[in-house]
Amino acid sequence: MARSLHATLDMPETSPGTKPAGSKPTAEGAYANFMSRTYAMEFEATERYAQFAQRLQENGNGDCALFFRQLAEIEDRHAKRILVSMGWTSLPAPPPAIAWEGSEVPGTAGLASEGSLMHPHRALELALRREIQAQKYFEGVASGGAPQRVREAAAEMATEERRRATLIETWLARAPRPIFGGELEKIGL
Repeated sequence: MARSLHATLDMPETSPGTKPAGSKPTAEGAYANFMSRTYAMEFEATERYAQFAQRLQENGNGDCALFFRQLAEIEDRHAKRILVSMGWTSLPAPPPAIAWEGSEVPGTAGLASEGSLMHPHRALELALRREIQAQKYFEGVASGGAPQRVREAAAEMATEERRRATLIETWLARAPRPIFGGELEKIGL
């Protein structure tokens, strides 16, 4: 009979790196917990960038939609790479709750407050803001008191986020600004 992912990893069914209340996770548990959070961020970013691509395509912004599809593919590759590197045969359990700044996970960009029309410049601004937030999150972990393996992985992730932010900045510099600074988009016109 096949063992569950959690049994294979010798972890409880709750979340990576969890131990009984009041105890600290081991270095390996802390790493698994960090990678689970990182996977969640990459997965969420994949979904959001695909949504941006769809919205932009529907609004006749094919070039920018293609760029966001490429970003979604990059994020998807990163998420799959985490699954493989961790030996996870299925999705990890959600990581323990943590407080993010704002309502979105770092590295994701929300559509909830956007109208049905989305200008490429606005989409790129949202994406850039989230990539920078993710970069800062990973830099904070890398410079914090986590086990060395976690800090090293976080530093690598911060570098990847910085690369994507730079790529988005390049696109943002070329994107025309919306007329009226986006006011029409905010009211759904």
